[in-house]
Amino acid sequence: MSHRFPKSTRNARRKHAQQSSGRSTLSTSFDASLDGHHMFSPLGFEPGYDYPLLVWLPDDSIRHPFNLGRVMARMNLRNYVAVRPVTECLQDTDLLESSMWNAIDTVTDRFFIHPDRIFLIGSGEGGAAALRIACRHPNAFGGVISLGGLFPLDEGLFAQLDEIRRLPMLLCCKNSDSSDAACHTDKTLRLFHAAGAAMAMRIYAGGNQLSKSVLCDVNRWIMEEVCGPSFAMRSTCKQ
Repeated sequence: MSHRFPKSTRNARRKHAQQSSGRSTLSTSFDASLDGHHMFSPLGFEPGYDYPLLVWLPDDSIRHPFNLGRVMARMNLRNYVAVRPVTECLQDTDLLESSMWNAIDTVTDRFFIHPDRIFLIGSGEGGAAALRIACRHPNAFGGVISLGGLFPLDEGLFAQLDEIRRLPMLLCCKNSDSSDAACHTDKTLRLFHAAGAAMAMRIYAGGNQLSKSVLCDVNRWIMEEVCGPSFAMRSTCKQ
């Protein structure tokens, strides 16, 4: 997954997860708390299977409050383990990162998580934070998704350019008449083109970043990264 977690450490966590999986009470799909972090365990949880992990960085100031269980029910009930780290300030990147790594540690200590399939997802300001963190640690994630969060253009985030070029990114944004928003999108696409990096983009007419249509697209995009396009086409969202 990352230089943060050497192979020996990941193997030790895998052994610990195997030993504790039978004792876990999170064997069905719901939103629970682990060390203060909110966690979602998939419906029909299979001990021993290497699940993808979705790490959510929501922006609670947006119009539609974030509920991890409800969001995962709209997206996919069976294919993922998900966690929402304790977040107090999305603008404090160091504090947010510390909480995020702690949340990942907490989940991977208890469940089988595929080390190369950890996806960082943020909405609103959390989307911008997700892009920022992923560019700072491109080897730690299987992909990064921003739902309505703009790419931080002026922060020099391409220091690890070779690794960033291999990092799958998805930006979901709403169709806007704002010239500032259009200009920012244009600058973002130009930056990625000049850097030789790739960012997939989806544009939606509605303003709800966590709508079922958006989350279904996110689910298909992740499944395509995990299993390939043919499997992603068969993947469905459950209400």
